[in-house]
Amino acid sequence: MGAGEVWGTMSTVGFQMPLWRSVAVYRIVSLIYTGLLIAQHDHRYRHPLGGWAVLTVMIVWTGVACLAYARPQWRRLPLLVADLTIAVACLVATSWVETAARLNSGVANLTGAWVCGSVLAWAVAGGRGRGVLAATVLTVADLGIHGWVGPQLTANRFNGNVLLLIAAFVVGHVARLATDAEDTLARAVRLATATRERERIARDIHDSVLQVLTLVQRRGAAIGGEAAELGRLAGEQEAVLRTLIGTAAQPAEERQGQADLRTALNSCASATVTVSAPVGPVLLPAHVTAELTAAVQAALDNVRRHCGQDTLAWVLLEDDTDTVTISVRDDGPGIARGRLDQADQEGRLGVAQSIQGRVRDLGGSATIMSAPGQGTEIELRVPHSRNQYIPQ
Repeated sequence: MGAGEVWGTMSTVGFQMPLWRSVAVYRIVSLIYTGLLIAQHDHRYRHPLGGWAVLTVMIVWTGVACLAYARPQWRRLPLLVADLTIAVACLVATSWVETAARLNSGVANLTGAWVCGSVLAWAVAGGRGRGVLAATVLTVADLGIHGWVGPQLTANRFNGNVLLLIAAFVVGHVARLATDAEDTLARAVRLATATRERERIARDIHDSVLQVLTLVQRRGAAIGGEAAELGRLAGEQEAVLRTLIGTAAQPAEERQGQADLRTALNSCASATVTVSAPVGPVLLPAHVTAELTAAVQAALDNVRRHCGQDTLAWVLLEDDTDTVTISVRDDGPGIARGRLDQADQEGRLGVAQSIQGRVRDLGGSATIMSAPGQGTEIELRVPHSRNQYIPQ
């Protein structure tokens, strides 16, 4: 989720808590320093009581802000807007409290560095862009008081505004990194917990149900007749159960936006189809996983349709650094030379569209290798982008 989608979303209670505490400490320390400056220079003000009135507002708001930002549910747009508005109002009050001569000489603002507290709050709550936006608002207000050009725009004042923008950008960037680190850690913890639970379930089921189903499948095939059919059904249920073991403890975030290709291909396993895949999950964008699974299912459908129900098939999934490769091989009679070209000419586009077309749309390739009497092997290769696949 981006920083600007919901205000306060970045304001978690984990890694960012030290940032919010630092902002609160900064507000208090800068308020004390600003109070000392007002006490030192109040006799030079055009309206000395005005300076103390502005200081009173800053004291009250510092207390309110420190208490409000301590509650994560309050770190929303209304509080941030109120914070920035009060900072701008106190800053603009400088033009009423100070004399014209002191303003022309480039004297420091009445609020001093206290107004930076609101910029830091925007940066922590909203990231780099929001922090820079708040800093820009204060910069415009400051230049409106002292002038955009001329002797009032001293080097110190120009540098101060630039440093304010840089601070907003850096703090916002650090806050974004803290949020990303916390999200990554939370996902890792949930994944580790889910993996341990999945392994525990797999051990319990393997010691009982899976062994019985495997025994029924083997004994049924050996006896033959109706027992062979029972054995085949037991083998299919064993494959389904193994798939359930792999998905039972899968974290929700893996099922939203991403999907495990290994789990999806395991659903294709049966008494006549063997699926081999890496031990760990092969996470891809959900639509990529769906398209590759559909292509594999189309290849297996062709095996059953053209080679017979008893033909054996093997599905092999390989996850390399740059490429995901799926091989579908069978021990059928193979494809005669020119048979695929003839099917295309006759308008039968099962292989061309269901398999090759799907993989081509993902930016990959599909290679069909076959010879009469030697079975058929279909190799599907797609680039492995761990960021985002974009359908063509």
